Amino acid sequence: MKNFLAFLIFTIMFCTASLTMQSKANAQVSFAYFGLEPDIVTNYLGTNARNLGYVRITVELMLEDAEYLEAAEHHSPLLRATMIDIFGRQPEEKVKSLTGREDIRRMSLDKLRSLLKKETGNEMVKDVIFTKYLYQGG
Repeated sequence: MKNFLAFLIFTIMFCTASLTMQSKANAQVSFAYFGLEPDIVTNYLGTNARNLGYVRITVELMLEDAEYLEAAEHHSPLLRATMIDIFGRQPEEKVKSLTGREDIRRMSLDKLRSLLKKETGNEMVKDVIFTKYLYQGG
């Protein structure tokens, strides 16, 4: 009987602790999405200087907290200019390949985080998502 009571008390304590930890984790997650409007349209480097291609992308930023929406909107010109600069420096092979696109996405994420860290003191961006990705020429 003592063992059963000890087991019952332990089970109740474990379940209570587990629920408390789970509710704290759920309370902390409040991601928000911020779209860089309008779509970004820019050139990328072709196989030679005479051949330029262009890319049109729609970029959504996954922010770590909904409280960062106002700051993201305030810094949106800087964020757009950074994305345009990143794409403008990419070679054709990178723009057109899936692995290259992923490299560009990661590079964009790192650059946007570092810029926002410098401007606001917080990285703010959890992820960069390309919801539209069209290219032509090159």
